[in-house]
Amino acid sequence: MRGTELPAGWTWVSLDQVADVSGGIQKQQKRRPVDNAYPFLRVANVGRGSLDLSDVHRIELFEGELERFRLQRGDLLVVEGNGSPDQIGRAAAWLGGIPDAVHQNHLIRVRPGGALLWRYLELVWNSPLVADQLLSVAQSSSGLYTLSTSKLKRVELPVPPLEEQQRIAESLEVLISHLDSAVSTLESSRRRLEGLRKTVFLDLVPEEPPTDWRRATVEEAGTVELGRARHPDWHNGPEMRPYLRVANVFEDRIDASDVMEMDFTGLFERYKLHDGDVLLNEGQSPHLVGRPALYRGYPENVAFTNSLLRFKANPDVLPEWALMVFRRHLHARRFMREVRITTNIAHLSAKRLKVIEFPIPSLEVQKERVARCDELLSGLAAIDRVVDGNLKRAKALRKALLRRAFSGGLVDQNPADEPAPTLLSRIQAERAVPSKPKRTRRGSTVLRETSTAKSTAPAPDHSPAPALSVQQEFPL
Repeated sequence: MRGTELPAGWTWVSLDQVADVSGGIQKQQKRRPVDNAYPFLRVANVGRGSLDLSDVHRIELFEGELERFRLQRGDLLVVEGNGSPDQIGRAAAWLGGIPDAVHQNHLIRVRPGGALLWRYLELVWNSPLVADQLLSVAQSSSGLYTLSTSKLKRVELPVPPLEEQQRIAESLEVLISHLDSAVSTLESSRRRLEGLRKTVFLDLVPEEPPTDWRRATVEEAGTVELGRARHPDWHNGPEMRPYLRVANVFEDRIDASDVMEMDFTGLFERYKLHDGDVLLNEGQSPHLVGRPALYRGYPENVAFTNSLLRFKANPDVLPEWALMVFRRHLHARRFMREVRITTNIAHLSAKRLKVIEFPIPSLEVQKERVARCDELLSGLAAIDRVVDGNLKRAKALRKALLRRAFSGGLVDQNPADEPAPTLLSRIQAERAVPSKPKRTRRGSTVLRETSTAKSTAPAPDHSPAPALSVQQEFPL
């Protein structure tokens, strides 16, 4: 970061130059939810730029811990670890919504000093500028990315004058609120599109079919087969063949980017897929079990495992109609009524699939309804692509907006503002001067208070917290 040119009055600093960075409380077995328990913020409470206080746990504190870990208005809470790279170090400012709140050790507290406004810190921290740094230093262990206080202290921030920090925060909050509103509208449109897709299947494959339709079961409409079981002994062999599994089968889409192989000696023809086969997830999360896709001949010469069920339609049933029926059952959650759950995985056995209802109209009606379904879904897909494109543009715009803000291009610089390097130098100089004792009315002396008084935290609001005075001791 250092070396990147900044506007006049700005400077690059490491986080430990402008803030106090500390860990939280280890939740140990000896701690109990007793009368002296205090509000305890966890990773689950911290979003990117927002806090969810609907489920705040409580924890017992021992002597001195409340004063050490009590949160102050303006503290930034940073998530120490996450399984998703784009969620590493997400953070939100504490606005004092709950008195005497503390934080767990999986959250790192960043308390800004006199050269940094908390509103500016929260915005710059959740920007690509800091996210890129965190991603480069985070350690990955068993799929979990973790940070540490020592690594956070080395994060570099662009610091403008205090007055400009205020202008940047105010401008960004207005612009981002407009952007968030637009994104919310787009996401609402996407949810409505999902509802319309469901309606297409429910209308074209009605629960109560017309009297001239044949009321059959899946078993009467075709054949149902379970794929071949996997076994370590078959990881190598003379007849290695590719196979599809749950990870490859999505709704009306087969993802062939990660196809595995095993030995199918003497068995390949039995499990080989043919154009027109419908594959359904045998094991999945409950709301996705039975998710179907039509195999259309690609990838070629591929088999399937017992995590999938294969349906082969009879001559009086179009494969495309069978796919519509199964998608209808998926969206209507019909499959969920037949599943059995083991270790949080729902299973739809061949036996239970066979008895599910399967309406069969004439081939002519099947063709008409398949064509109508394709037409409607194509229109919805076109709208969905527009929504998706706008969501991607909103995401790119947010990144560009933040990059511009923290490189000095969002608001004007004011030559009258005290330069950040000057402010930092004054703070360092004041820290070097010992605190003078203060006399009481009776003539005795007491040391200047440096510990934090017991919190009387106000209700949360979005007004700027008062900047720390230069005379206040600067934390390091």
